[in-house]
Amino acid sequence: MTIVKKTALVYCEQEFGQIDGKTAAGLVRHSEIYTIVGVIDSSLAGKDAGEVLGDKKSNIPIFATLNEALSHLLEVPDCYIYGKAPLDIYISKEERYLILEAMTKGMDIINGLHQFFSEDREFADMALKHNIQIKDIRKPPTLKDFHVFTGQISKVDIPVIAVLGTDCACGKRTTAVELNKALNNLGLKSVTIATGQTGLMQGAKYGASMDALVSQFAIGELENAVVRAFENENPDIILVEGQSAVSHPAFMSSIGILKGSVPDGVILQHPPGRKVRCDFPDLVMPTVEKEIQLIEAISQSQVIAIALNHENLTNPEILKIIEDYESRFHLPTTDVLKSGCQKLIQVLSDRFPTLNQKITRRRLEKMPILAMR
Repeated sequence: MTIVKKTALVYCEQEFGQIDGKTAAGLVRHSEIYTIVGVIDSSLAGKDAGEVLGDKKSNIPIFATLNEALSHLLEVPDCYIYGKAPLDIYISKEERYLILEAMTKGMDIINGLHQFFSEDREFADMALKHNIQIKDIRKPPTLKDFHVFTGQISKVDIPVIAVLGTDCACGKRTTAVELNKALNNLGLKSVTIATGQTGLMQGAKYGASMDALVSQFAIGELENAVVRAFENENPDIILVEGQSAVSHPAFMSSIGILKGSVPDGVILQHPPGRKVRCDFPDLVMPTVEKEIQLIEAISQSQVIAIALNHENLTNPEILKIIEDYESRFHLPTTDVLKSGCQKLIQVLSDRFPTLNQKITRRRLEKMPILAMR
């Protein structure tokens, strides 16, 4: 079935390319349900969104204001996406005004915050007046639709791989998305389980925003997502997006992900150039060694590879770190945005014979048949 993408303008004032702009960055890099036609960030107006992220040119322009965007775009976009992920509970008055203005232009509102716009009387009245929809991505299901842990995860007999990390906003989702695309391009059927608002906005069919769930149901909701993906999609492998870090004192989602998905392996994402936890300047980053020890101490899962985030590092520096980590930890190490997913695919192929057989068979099927002489 062909999915008709909606066009979308992403608001990310003063944060695009920064840690709190991770939702906007994720949507610029990948979205199965939205065609991103522009980003709003006055500090970067006139630049290309892909190039700001250090990627190739995306032809997605960055605008200074909503009015500037609408004056340059050929049509009013279908959606206005709030593309920031701050720790703040409520949006500012200025941001509120822009959302109301976007509604008057006929744009649906896509919101990934814990503040639910659909429950705001002013927003709800404006949406009704202009016949537009408000979608709160983090809004949990009703009580009757929640799931508790059942143990059904034991029926999943294919590899389940969790991409965990040493911090928030360090590239876990990006690595999961890139690996998922690479595996599918090889002819395998890989499915991702989203565990945050950005992955759900990108179009993941299965998952839940873990940090918005009542703790009683968080593990069960993730188990249910993995089991449904296994039963409905008949995949070769399932990738589970991580959240925060097992060691992070402020968040619990990674522990719930380990428990709910019972992964057969963990890819650990780490930003070597980061000295302190993002948004927490008093908390020093953990070492890779400590995070691996913690993950393997509280679960039966093993870390099978390391993926790096190259923020604040030059190409020679990241290559040197890769060489050092592979020597010290004896684990394949890569930066998927710089070097692709080949090492990750190789370790999956080595550890899971069924994947290796399917990859080999698909490669042979693609090879041209030479006529006998």
